[in-house]
Amino acid sequence: MGQNGWRTRAGGDRGVNKLRQLLGEVAVPLAAVAGIAYEPGKKGGRLRLRLREGADPFTQAARGRISEAADPYQLTVDADRAGVAEYFVDKVRDTLVVEQVPDGPSDRYLLPGPGLPLTVSGGDGTATFDGESVHIEWNWAVEGAKKSAGPQRFPLKDLAGVEWIPSAGLENGHLRFRLRGSVHMLAPKSDPHCLLLWGLDKETRTAALFVAALLVRLPHPSQRSDQPAVLEAPAPEASVPSGRGDDPDALLRRLRELGELHRDGVLTEEEFTVAKQALLRRL
Repeated sequence: MGQNGWRTRAGGDRGVNKLRQLLGEVAVPLAAVAGIAYEPGKKGGRLRLRLREGADPFTQAARGRISEAADPYQLTVDADRAGVAEYFVDKVRDTLVVEQVPDGPSDRYLLPGPGLPLTVSGGDGTATFDGESVHIEWNWAVEGAKKSAGPQRFPLKDLAGVEWIPSAGLENGHLRFRLRGSVHMLAPKSDPHCLLLWGLDKETRTAALFVAALLVRLPHPSQRSDQPAVLEAPAPEASVPSGRGDDPDALLRRLRELGELHRDGVLTEEEFTVAKQALLRRL
């Protein structure tokens, strides 16, 4: 950390969260930093960087939707490095004061967002963003109105925002691309502007990057007087399935769907095994 900002880099260790590996090195300009803290623990501590509201499109997109392990602005600190971490925190705070960096909201994005192009694969299709437009190609699982509508293309200039609702239990999540002047009344499974999400870890990783890349190219929230560019996620506790009252028929249908995705090469062997075991535990 210096006058130019903070750099964080995820190592190649298998224990490092895959989303952090996809993000790679993240450079945070000092102007985007609101504060920093070191939280000591019994077996080590955690260094947390707090960014100014509205400064980072990734933070804006991922809020409430990713785990702490995937957060690029947190760093695990070994117990024997606690003194170094505390010294580091003091130096960063001193620099913020000397440089007179405000800790209030930013009126523009100060980080560039993920690189392009980006793709997110959902339950009934795949969306790709190249910086100019979003393209959706449907797969074998698509239903009704979506199938009849065929592949979709939304120019960036026509997009008002994106609605990202995570999967909750056996309820699918979705990515809905909100177009200017449009009222979206159809259910996600029937809306051609909407990609179903089944709650797989790979979906969450790629959706976080995808939405961040969109947000940084849409009007900043401070410039909007109507709706937010990305809909807030439900509270985390509302998204965690209880494991009780699951419909056995629905679970079996989901197992068959996962098997077909694995057979078609959409899911890797590892992803299929993890998802299958999670469903089997509910039977």
